[in-house]
Amino acid sequence: QVPLVESGGGSVQAGGSLRLSCVASGITSSDYVMGWFRQVPGKEREGVASIYSKGGTVYADSVKGRFTISKDNAKNTLYLQMGSLKPEDTAMYYCAADTYGGSWYFKRGPLATSDLYNYWGQGTQVTVSS
Repeated sequence: QVPLVESGGGSVQAGGSLRLSCVASGITSSDYVMGWFRQVPGKEREGVASIYSKGGTVYADSVKGRFTISKDNAKNTLYLQMGSLKPEDTAMYYCAADTYGGSWYFKRGPLATSDLYNYWGQGTQVTVSS
């Protein structure tokens, strides 16, 4: 089991910033991928950003230049720094872990589908008002 616990969500006005955190304990593999996904009611879960254990990041086009994914291995913590927030960023944000690392090599990329990730957090709500 790999418990993932997110925090940092909240309400902010358009143009503002938030930082999400995800504490991930129990990942023993040296080859893994961590990611952030988001979902609004009635829509599929959407990949936002991912980071590979051996280096490298991937972002959805909709957040490039505004969001930054990072991890602190000493603290077992994944971050998503979100800036220049827009109302369309409003969603439930989920932290995810692929403890096999295979998603990094997926033909359509590690954000293509949430099915590539085997552990999920409970989600944290981000609401951006105009």
